[in-house]
Amino acid sequence: MKVQLESINPNSKSPFRLLHDPKLSHLFYWHFHPELELVYIEGADAKRHVGNHISNFTGSDLVLIGSNIPHLNFDHGVTTSYQKEVLHIKPSFKENVLNDYPELKQLDRLLDLSRYGVAFSGKTKEEVGGLMKTLHEQEPFDFFMSVMHILKRLSQSTEFQLLHKTPYVNPFKNKEQKRMRKIYALIDERYQEKITLEEVADVCGLTKPAFCRYFKKTTGSTFVSFLNQYRISQAKRLLLMGKNVGEACFECGFESLSYFNRSFKKITGENPSMFKKGYNLDS
Repeated sequence: MKVQLESINPNSKSPFRLLHDPKLSHLFYWHFHPELELVYIEGADAKRHVGNHISNFTGSDLVLIGSNIPHLNFDHGVTTSYQKEVLHIKPSFKENVLNDYPELKQLDRLLDLSRYGVAFSGKTKEEVGGLMKTLHEQEPFDFFMSVMHILKRLSQSTEFQLLHKTPYVNPFKNKEQKRMRKIYALIDERYQEKITLEEVADVCGLTKPAFCRYFKKTTGSTFVSFLNQYRISQAKRLLLMGKNVGEACFECGFESLSYFNRSFKKITGENPSMFKKGYNLDS
């Protein structure tokens, strides 16, 4: 099984990043990242695969995943209409924020439990899921405070299941993690610009042919395919923010509107204008 490593842009000072309704149902995305992840999905019956734990969920799911625990995207293979919210939390949030303020110590237990993988249920899942669906509409200050409220609510809950009996330890070597982190950090920082195979290969210290073989073997995808997938995810975010199709196209790194439209439809199953109309936005 191939695994990928994601990374939040290290230049961002915010401890949190929200991925609003990312659609990856067509993709087998087995990956890990140093950031903790809180994922909520609604309107789907699918597989929950976190670390060594595999089970099924029905209707909705709310799971907190610890740093560097490999996991499958929760919408893999889903064919129904669904909504998904993914919140990333930098590891430095614990060291630089929680440890300095005694008022926030109650969140320590929650973040410690994340090392096991935690699936929430009952009223907790219902309430927190509802809150997560509103995060993308909020201004930065309100967003930050809402995330803190969500973490407080989770830390007080008794409606949860630990997915592993002991904390999960990632078997991947540090060297491999560092190389993949460099690749994804480059994509995250430069996706709005032209990225050549030569320069990303150089970041890895490989020749272009060696890099192509390495990336395909490691991720199960070509670099160009993965880059397009990432850019389309960013384009959806821009469209939801009110950008028109042309603006979204060029601001997320595509050089041709026709290629953008083809790529968008191939990845999402609909063209950008249809996507906007589905959210009652003007084209």
